[in-house]
Amino acid sequence: MSRDGVLSPRQESILRVIRNSIIDCGEGPTVRQIGGRVGLPSTSSVVYQLGRLEGLGLISRSCRRWRSCRLGT
Repeated sequence: MSRDGVLSPRQESILRVIRNSIIDCGEGPTVRQIGGRVGLPSTSSVVYQLGRLEGLGLISRSCRRWRSCRLGT
C-alpha cells in the first residue's frame, strides 16, 4: 500500500483489471488492455501506475514484461 495506506481509485481499478484477467484468462492483461479498461489512453501513464504498484509490492513481473505480472502477497 502507499505510505498513507490508501491506493488511488485508478490504482484500485488497475489491480481489479489485473486480478480479473488472471482469473478469466490465466494471465495478466497487456498495457493497452489495462489502459482501455481503466480509461487511460496513454500507455506511458499505465506503465507509470504499474511501476508504482510494483514499487508498493502489490504486483510483480518476470522477464520485464507487464503481461507476466502477478499479484503480490
